[in-house]
Amino acid sequence: MSIHSSLKSSGTGVGQRNVWTRVERIAALKKAGRWNESDGVTGLPKVRTSFKVVTKKKKKEEKEEPKKK
Repeated sequence: MSIHSSLKSSGTGVGQRNVWTRVERIAALKKAGRWNESDGVTGLPKVRTSFKVVTKKKKKEEKEEPKKK
């Protein structure tokens, strides 16, 4: 028996995950130079999963001059 189309969740698994698997954590630590092959795979240090992108706010163009009366 199949599930009705109105009951299916459309956005499952689309968002940012906040937990990494052990393999993903080891890859991130290797990239940062914080893990070697001789280190154990248990008791790994914490790894940030996402970073905020800092963007500069666009300034309004100052070409618009105030109207003179």
